[in-house]
Amino acid sequence: MAGTRMTSPASLTSWYADWKGLRVAVLGLSVTGFSAADTLAELGAEVLVVTERADAEYARLLPVLGVGLHEGPLDTPPAELVDFAPEVVVASPGFPPHHPVIAWTREQGIALWGDVELAWRVRDKVVRADGRPADWVLITGTNGKTTTTRLTAEMLVSAGLRAAPVGNIGTPVLDAVRDPNGFDALVVELSSHQLWYLNQQTGDDALSPHAAVCLNLADDHLEWHGSVDAYRDAKAGVYARTRVACVYNKADVATRTMVEDAEVIEGARAIGFDLGVPGPSDLGVVDGILVDRAFLEERATSALELTTVADLAARGLAAPHVVANILAASALARSLGATPAQIHDALERFRLDPHRIQVVGAHAGITWVDDSKATNPHAAASSLAAYPGAVWIVGGLLKGVDLSDLVRARGGAVRAAIVIGTERDDIVAAFARHAPAVPLFEVDHAETEDVMAQVVELAAGAARDGDTVLLAPAAASFDQFASYSDRGERFAAAVRAWISRHDGASRSND
Repeated sequence: MAGTRMTSPASLTSWYADWKGLRVAVLGLSVTGFSAADTLAELGAEVLVVTERADAEYARLLPVLGVGLHEGPLDTPPAELVDFAPEVVVASPGFPPHHPVIAWTREQGIALWGDVELAWRVRDKVVRADGRPADWVLITGTNGKTTTTRLTAEMLVSAGLRAAPVGNIGTPVLDAVRDPNGFDALVVELSSHQLWYLNQQTGDDALSPHAAVCLNLADDHLEWHGSVDAYRDAKAGVYARTRVACVYNKADVATRTMVEDAEVIEGARAIGFDLGVPGPSDLGVVDGILVDRAFLEERATSALELTTVADLAARGLAAPHVVANILAASALARSLGATPAQIHDALERFRLDPHRIQVVGAHAGITWVDDSKATNPHAAASSLAAYPGAVWIVGGLLKGVDLSDLVRARGGAVRAAIVIGTERDDIVAAFARHAPAVPLFEVDHAETEDVMAQVVELAAGAARDGDTVLLAPAAASFDQFASYSDRGERFAAAVRAWISRHDGASRSND
């Protein structure tokens, strides 16, 4: 067993601290795990990556970095990890609290960090002209995280700040803090998994964001967290130690309670948003105008116009849940000094990512919409509210979540339902109980290549002139597809193929 260092992991709160020789085990070798291993190797730590399966490209690079690799089953802590005697374990967010290696780490009293905590500890590698590291803005919620993260970063860039969307959105925050050009602000999307790890922090230098938001809360990832309460508690951690603005959803009482219960820095303000008329510390909508009544001196009697619903509609941004995301992002950007004009300019340029209420085709009076990113009931409910009476494509990997409430609330209004996925029985039963009059079709093809072609044929047969066919599965994709993007792309391809066949048939009959 290696000797004991004089410097404790808790004291390592700067890039320029003495990291040399620190024994760190990194769990997982995806994008996050590799960025952690790369960072720690650059710091001079002794690093062992432990993973069940290693991406070949990342595995090839580890020896170049001087990093060890253990690849194999992790149903018990492997002997190589135990013998390594790590002083710190940095876990990728895919490792749940009940994982055997995480349980062992905690039982041994080993410091347990996520990649976001590590990034916060070394955030001073590149600083601004005045010597301060970038401000951090934290964004979480069951739905809308990525859109709000992108929106906020765009608004800050429009305000002349060097800002980047990072974290769960795809770019590891560790890569951003090591960027030699540096940033004024990092807009960090956080999953509930990452927040669970952040909530394990101890010490005086725990992450303290400039501003934070939990957009909404609904059941999700219960198989990872183990309970609804554990999931909520993880999300609530986003507000801990916020310095300036705790932004919350006035229409979601859970987020208000999170702010009320949070331990924040003296002077931090609670800023509400929703689609109603705003109070004097809120953002909202008045007569079709998005307004700010929080960040102005005369907020008791005045409001500042940000944009209009009509302007947003012209760019496909007027769905109610998207407007709510825009208000949340505006509050975050305003807390860092972005003006209403700069926010308006950013919105003029902004477009939603693919697979988020994206129109992928229209023919014979039928509009086809890909919202494959709606991977849980809350997201699907928002999509169904935006497209009432749609032909609804639903199903997939349910992640321990019951869709009964969603079917009861929204299922009765759809034109028809087409159920996909390998876990169809519970969804079919929910329709039988709560929406028995709705025509229901099951797609039982096991082959990925066949699923969406059959879906589109069934949807086209059920739809009428003026209808929308909506892919909003309320479930994850991994039972039949590589990702939600793969699911959406296959849907769009099947739609294009169907339109091409029927458009050609129409022309030949002219």
